[in-house]
Amino acid sequence: MLYQLLYPLAEQHSLFNLFRYITFRTGGAILTALIISFVCGKPVIRWLKSKQGEGQPIRSDGPESHILTKKGTPTMGGCLILLAIGLSTILWADLTNPFVWITLFVTFGFGGLGAYDDFLKLTKRSHKGLSGRFKLIWQVTLSLIAVYFITHFTAEKMCCSVTFPFFKEFLLNLGYGYFLWAILVIVGSSNAVNLTDGLDGLAIVPVMIAATCFCLISYVVGNSIFANYLQLHHVVNTGELCIFLGSLVGAGLGFLWFNAPPAKVFMGDTGSLAAGGALGTVAVITKHEIVLAIVGGLFVIEAVSVILQVGYFKLTGKRIFLMAPIHHHFEKKGWAEPTVVIRFWIIASILALVGLSTLKLR
Repeated sequence: MLYQLLYPLAEQHSLFNLFRYITFRTGGAILTALIISFVCGKPVIRWLKSKQGEGQPIRSDGPESHILTKKGTPTMGGCLILLAIGLSTILWADLTNPFVWITLFVTFGFGGLGAYDDFLKLTKRSHKGLSGRFKLIWQVTLSLIAVYFITHFTAEKMCCSVTFPFFKEFLLNLGYGYFLWAILVIVGSSNAVNLTDGLDGLAIVPVMIAATCFCLISYVVGNSIFANYLQLHHVVNTGELCIFLGSLVGAGLGFLWFNAPPAKVFMGDTGSLAAGGALGTVAVITKHEIVLAIVGGLFVIEAVSVILQVGYFKLTGKRIFLMAPIHHHFEKKGWAEPTVVIRFWIIASILALVGLSTLKLR
């Protein structure tokens, strides 16, 4: 909004020329989302507490400590994240950019689905909300709509192609199969973040780390000079996604203030499905889906641990881990919650550095 309102005034006042720069507006988006989170955090938490009573239902089969330490904590804190992202992005982004609107569509669509899931859990007083099939159908439907518009607004050469890290020129054109691939990335990313969100602060920091990495990726991929220098495939108009990703980082920082151990609020499916869907959508738009699996490797590990646990149990009746997702396994082994969280943050940081290295190692 500010870009449309103030940048045209640059001819009269050179100060307004700042709004031309993506870097300036990304910084503004980070600070705006952070301020919104700080200002609205306490009122939103009070409102959630007043409506939810006993707070998020705690799994009876989970770590015993959760029944004591997490009882009464409200969920649906993802509403705060969505509020900060939405207002900040609309304020600072170029609203004529279709990729911005596509990413917002997925973020709020998945967030709305997660909010409905959280609402059912609260009303039923159970950790089981929507059926897995129902959630999957809606996730696939929203992703299909998004992927259609992504391919429509992407150059023909790139629209249905997959790029590979470490290979500077190779493009794999999947044709219509690209829709299946892109949907898998978006839905998989959303559910992987959702599975990671099980301890105070565990999911939001890796989300911010991944968002920061893809902020850089979006910027260089969208800039023809940097893309050519790094031997990346240039995707027009992706630079504007930096503003959205900056908003996600700022909103995440503000949310972490209230979600840090001991958490005053949980993001719930409202936040985790939305954040994961957003990262997956940005990866599809920038053609760095495989790099997302590296940068967001922690989410992949969490998801794989659940798949292995469920599959092995169905085959043998035995469990590989004491409990899945894998962060609960380490809790069951006696690790303190802050120890699990901080060590997982370290793993996420290392994987992010490995993912970023693919931009240069070609």
